[in-house]
Amino acid sequence: MSTVTTPAVQTGHIGLNVSNVERSAAFYRALFGFSVARESYEPGRRSVHLADGERLVLTLWEQSEGRFDTRRPGLHHLSFQVQSVEDVRAFEVRLRQLDVHFLYDGVVAHREGSESGGIFFEDPDGIRLEIYTPTGLSGQAAPTPGASACGFF
Repeated sequence: MSTVTTPAVQTGHIGLNVSNVERSAAFYRALFGFSVARESYEPGRRSVHLADGERLVLTLWEQSEGRFDTRRPGLHHLSFQVQSVEDVRAFEVRLRQLDVHFLYDGVVAHREGSESGGIFFEDPDGIRLEIYTPTGLSGQAAPTPGASACGFF
């Protein structure tokens, strides 16, 4: 019997379909401070590639209409990790200034008794996003009692 060796992988950049590339690029740049690595406003090929200064993080493709539909197969939510609860709270302040829709009020634990958790909100197209920290939420309530993780929203 042979053993198959799988090379180590990590997530690369994320590509999102958006309804208005300028609006979405402005949102993600204001939230995360991303820079524009490349952009195209050619009709039928509108896109913006956003970087964190070191690497490509997010590509936005203007290839959709309407709002994100949670009832269809595909992306459940996109998550961004930070180092501390204080970092999560700093993003919460920034998001409130951007007047985003939060899925829960404030910072919540991923599940009852979990050290990890964060904030859950929507981008301009209704795509569900999370900014979380892996530690520091001891004793914080979970939004869905008895759930195995943050995924039930």
